[in-house]
Amino acid sequence: MERILVAGVTGAGKSTLARTLSDRLGLPFHEMDALYFTGPDWAVNERLAEDTARVAAGPRWIIDSIGYPDVRDLLWSRADTVVWLDYGRQVVMPRVLRRSLRRSVTRERIFGGNRETWRGWLSGEHPAWWAWSQHPVRRREIEARSRDPRFAPLDTLRFARPSETAEWLASL
Repeated sequence: MERILVAGVTGAGKSTLARTLSDRLGLPFHEMDALYFTGPDWAVNERLAEDTARVAAGPRWIIDSIGYPDVRDLLWSRADTVVWLDYGRQVVMPRVLRRSLRRSVTRERIFGGNRETWRGWLSGEHPAWWAWSQHPVRRREIEARSRDPRFAPLDTLRFARPSETAEWLASL
């Protein structure tokens, strides 16, 4: 495990697990949303492909995403391990709701200095709505990729419950 993608739907705990693995395994951690959103008003990084290629070319890394569509194949072709947090909505939704509520109340700055806002809760792009609507889509995408012959060399670790993930993490 030298180049790891931590995959799952919004709110599954990808970033938290990736940070923990980074500390435990001594791998550089790269937050995909921080690579993607680079400025105010959720400005998208025009150099995402180049920046991601630079990270992916490294010998050791961990990224908390399956990758945005324009860099997804690159990441999957360079990774050696996918840790898939395949949690149900009953796990993911309370997590994403708590996180978004906290961020809205505290006005916490996230990617590119942006903040989640109360008005943002009305948008289909809000993490809570995104997690709900994209749950089956993301699950199918990761399932298909994990079976794709192009990515056969990848070691895919699929966890259906947080307790399974915790048990695996404790074994490292």
